[in-house]
Amino acid sequence: MKIVFLDRATLGEDVSIEAFMDFGEVIVYDNTEYSDVAEHIKDAEIAVTNKVVIDKAVMDEAEKLELICVAATGMNNIDLEYAKKKGIEVKNVKGYSTDSVVQHTFSMLFYLLERLRYYDMYVKSGAWSKSGIFTCLDIPFFEIKGKRWGIIGLGTIGKEVAKIAKSFGSEVVYYSTSGKNENNEYERLSLEELLKTSDIVSIHAPLNEDTRNLLDFNELSLLKEGAVLLNLGRGGIVNEEALSKVLDEGKIVAGLDVLEKEPIEEDNPLLHISHSDNLLITPHIAWTSVEARRKLVKGIYDNIKEFLENKEV
Repeated sequence: MKIVFLDRATLGEDVSIEAFMDFGEVIVYDNTEYSDVAEHIKDAEIAVTNKVVIDKAVMDEAEKLELICVAATGMNNIDLEYAKKKGIEVKNVKGYSTDSVVQHTFSMLFYLLERLRYYDMYVKSGAWSKSGIFTCLDIPFFEIKGKRWGIIGLGTIGKEVAKIAKSFGSEVVYYSTSGKNENNEYERLSLEELLKTSDIVSIHAPLNEDTRNLLDFNELSLLKEGAVLLNLGRGGIVNEEALSKVLDEGKIVAGLDVLEKEPIEEDNPLLHISHSDNLLITPHIAWTSVEARRKLVKGIYDNIKEFLENKEV
């Protein structure tokens, strides 16, 4: 078997892929431009991709291709219908990053909520040394105990966030983006009611026709004064132009790990807001703990092993 990794760099150099040599020849590309995909996998039986697109045109050129392994849970970069038509199996990896994303959710929350950037710089600038008092009360923050935490998308990750938020003493409510999710443990609200009444709103939903631009200017304007908005779902759920306007009003703070276009473009309005301290952006790293990436690589390995074992039967 010839296995080609199309965007090895997305797995990190601190995670080994040597085990894949168990299956045959392994060819590695740190990244692959779309124009080079067909050439890179033309002789491969197995292609491994995280974000590189494999569509109809690519599959028609890759005559030996039998298996596409997606190094992620989402498979929107693969033409699944055409792969099925061509008899090419497609396998993803589920659940590998749940703990990592949940942890990052709370990391972003506390950084924003307690204004840690401001207070860190307050000390390092020498301002505390000159203040004459043992503390600083420049920017007040609230405890999450007793506050309402609204979750948009109560799937696997959303449920874990809810569990931890509840352990902190938060009142957890949720909005079902599909309209089908029922959970007896938490109160289900309309989107409008959730936004109006929640002190913290975190998004853990996929991007689809129900969620694209789910939070536009009108919805974002419903948020309470001082509310914290976190998007760890997908870019495109929150309208970035609208969010930049709301942030410029100084009403809310927001943390984003995902954007509509990644990496972020230089003209993105979020990079040019006047109240930049009210916004935290991380470069889609919530899923990237060492443990999560090791689970992901093992999941890819297991998928290939299962595919080859089934092929021999």
